[in-house]
Amino acid sequence: MLCKEVKTKIVKDNQAHAQDSGSPEVQIALITERINGLIKHFAIHKQDHSSRSGLMKLVGQRKRLLGYLKKKEFNRYEKIIQKLGLRK
Repeated sequence: MLCKEVKTKIVKDNQAHAQDSGSPEVQIALITERINGLIKHFAIHKQDHSSRSGLMKLVGQRKRLLGYLKKKEFNRYEKIIQKLGLRK
């Protein structure tokens, strides 16, 4: 779970305008941060299979959001991919 300060910082770093809190870029950045936290969790707790299914759901959700953004506005898609370092 993300603490309020981290979540606020991620939203501010990825928002398109001052009141933006739900654009695909913001959602993708928040999901990516949660995924990174779960990956660190699995380095310690290798047998936590129920959390692993939650990780797979988050990865699928991020994939759907990225596909939507790629289809609608490719420039924004490329920018968020570069910023988060998702595709090499």
